[in-house]
Amino acid sequence: LYRRELRSALRERSIVVNGILIPIFLYPVLLWSLFTALTFVQGQSEGFVSRVVIPDPEPFPELTSALADRSDVRIVEGLSPDALPGLIDRGEIDAVVRYEVAAGAVELPGNVAVRVAFDRSEGRSRNALERVDETVDSLRAIRLAREAAALGLDTVALRVFEVDAQDVATDEEGGRLFLAIMLPLFLTLMVALGCFIPAVDATAGERERSTWETLWTTGASRGSIVLAKYLLVATIGALAGVLNVAAISLSLGSILTPLFGDQAEAMGIALPLDAIPVMMAVAVLLALLFAALMMVLAVFARTFKEGQAMVVPAYYLAVIPALLGSSPDRGLTPSVAFVPVANVALGLKDAILGRDEPVLLLIAFLVNLVCVVGCLLLARSLVLREEVVTGTFEGSFWSWLRKRRRA
Repeated sequence: LYRRELRSALRERSIVVNGILIPIFLYPVLLWSLFTALTFVQGQSEGFVSRVVIPDPEPFPELTSALADRSDVRIVEGLSPDALPGLIDRGEIDAVVRYEVAAGAVELPGNVAVRVAFDRSEGRSRNALERVDETVDSLRAIRLAREAAALGLDTVALRVFEVDAQDVATDEEGGRLFLAIMLPLFLTLMVALGCFIPAVDATAGERERSTWETLWTTGASRGSIVLAKYLLVATIGALAGVLNVAAISLSLGSILTPLFGDQAEAMGIALPLDAIPVMMAVAVLLALLFAALMMVLAVFARTFKEGQAMVVPAYYLAVIPALLGSSPDRGLTPSVAFVPVANVALGLKDAILGRDEPVLLLIAFLVNLVCVVGCLLLARSLVLREEVVTGTFEGSFWSWLRKRRRA
């Protein structure tokens, strides 16, 4: 029965596309598009010339002159001071620079406060603020050096203290962290997506093709039929997850090269060999869980479209816990070890980083296995009910639960 289900599934274009082709090509292409777009936007932002207005340049002519000398800043003149806030809101100018006599001007003649009005929701306006800051810092350093020289001090004496930061992480560890953040989330998403279409097709799809009743009238037991369908869905889901991780691992280095340059090659982004067994186990376990949960929900549908609508909540429910693994500082803890899906995603993340704890990982696996067994027992009880098998019950799984509770 399992071989028969597998052959039938591989003849379905939607299952082949969602279970094999999309995992191989979708996320690598999406990542390439995302990082290419980021690189393009970053280049465009850096290439923009900031339009800066200085209503009164007299108190600090040095800054006005320094900004005018920059190739990436253009001083706009001839505008009414009252209209400047509206021009920033409409994006016609990027920043307004005003000078005010600062506190301590008596002790330090020429001390001026620089106030910059900008729009933080616009990238060009934020770039204008950064360029003004850079110019002010440069002029401040020049003035401090001049004042220090007049007092007979050198620049070292002015520093008082300085912080020398040393990054003890290697480039390879940085690459591992990048993989640890991305792969668990992508693996969970693709396993859920891989189970989605086969689970609906093996139940609601059979009913829509009018082969559901024929299958149940064969000599095979109900348990054998359900088990064959369940193993099919779990197989496609696990295959989708593994293929996706393999495709991302092989292509990520070339995808990140335009963004990180030579650093991407030094990072050596590749899945650690000691994390591969954990990844395979997580993929199989998630596939077993998602397959059982989605088939329980889809068995009540009588059309493929209706089955998709019933299974979508389970897909979102699977995605939300996996997002916990996207935090760089979050790992598998004793409390999180009892949260299904999130625990194995974080366990895989720790395995990639080389800091996994076998006891917590074992607890996480057992928790998900308990959930799998619970879903399978629920599926077994559903198969024994004629109104579910024959499709005479009109409603979803939640409607059936409410009816059983009232009974």
